[in-house]
Amino acid sequence: MKHEGQFPCPMPAVDPKDPFPDTWPSAPSPDQQEGDERRTRLATLKIQQRGSLRLEPLENVFLQDDCAKGHIIKGIFAWGETSAWIAPPGGMKSALLASAAISVALNQPWFGRRAPGNPVGVIYFALERADLVKRRLIAHRRKLGLPENHPLAIIVQSGMLDMMNPATVPLVVEAVRRAEIYFSYLPERHCAGLLIFDTFAKMIAAGGGDENSAKDQGKVFANLQRIKDELGGPHIALIGHTGKDEARGARGSNALYGDVDVLVTIGGDAIKTATVAKANDIPDGPLFSFSSEIVDFGPDEDGDPQTVNIVSAEEVSRQIDGKPAEPKLSTNQRVMYRLLAEAGPAGLTVDAWNDLAKENGIATKQRLYELRMALKDKRLIREYAGTWKVCQ
Repeated sequence: MKHEGQFPCPMPAVDPKDPFPDTWPSAPSPDQQEGDERRTRLATLKIQQRGSLRLEPLENVFLQDDCAKGHIIKGIFAWGETSAWIAPPGGMKSALLASAAISVALNQPWFGRRAPGNPVGVIYFALERADLVKRRLIAHRRKLGLPENHPLAIIVQSGMLDMMNPATVPLVVEAVRRAEIYFSYLPERHCAGLLIFDTFAKMIAAGGGDENSAKDQGKVFANLQRIKDELGGPHIALIGHTGKDEARGARGSNALYGDVDVLVTIGGDAIKTATVAKANDIPDGPLFSFSSEIVDFGPDEDGDPQTVNIVSAEEVSRQIDGKPAEPKLSTNQRVMYRLLAEAGPAGLTVDAWNDLAKENGIATKQRLYELRMALKDKRLIREYAGTWKVCQ
């Protein structure tokens, strides 16, 4: 029943600018409209911007043009995403990203992953050890046989950045745009595609924050997203540390796992392996293995050697004579591995795994830990968010 005064005046005419005129009360029903006209309208539909939020119907979104993922390095660095590269001190994490910067700037493959687009510029925000970063980049240039005056689309910014403070966002955006002015004068015009921040902990500490606080981490990631929005979606790569227990992953709050698109841990001794611990749409597990090499710059003014440790350009094969290497396991290691494998894709928590192991005669907590770390070092198992799984 119509309430009094519900329609006190005649229904207004359909607004020709309204994006959904067929939902207007006085409009004809969809059955009365021509189907071809509606399809034509939907094909070009953009909801009118009456405010600051952009709305778009799914009918107007096409995978190829609107939301397909674009890559800077295929399968690793994607436009608009954030990755985290985590390792213990001395784990070659900064060296690995310096190697990535060179490949991206030269539009070259990186450990077998191709660069599908045009070359892009790199800005390396060295919040610590900027001199070491520069020496590594120079060493890579020498290894490639490039003359010292050969222009590279890489800029190093040294100094602290309080990324908890929104006021830092325009400073970073302005710095990137100034870098792009320099890139525009290079033989191949570059936009800024890869921003490296080294390290994540310093970005929080500069603002007096605590990396163990999910709230403080959240402020940083909100500001990083603002930077990406302002600059049109470059890839942001964060360099971070593992905790005292490397098996537990990144140091600090585990909010990091939810805020990055790809999280890579780096472990190993002489041979390092980069392993995907978390990703939105690429498989978890080993990504590639690599070794390091020393580049000698010659003696300094006192005759002392000047060297720097960089990542070798060659990926280290995990196979011998074309056959997968099969690590030797002790009896207890085989038991622990079998128990985890039998759990399937769901994996096991440490407590659940320990309980099963105790039922099989492996009782002491220290021994269980040592067996778990031995399997991890052999790259047979991995841990993410408190759950252990077999590497596929």
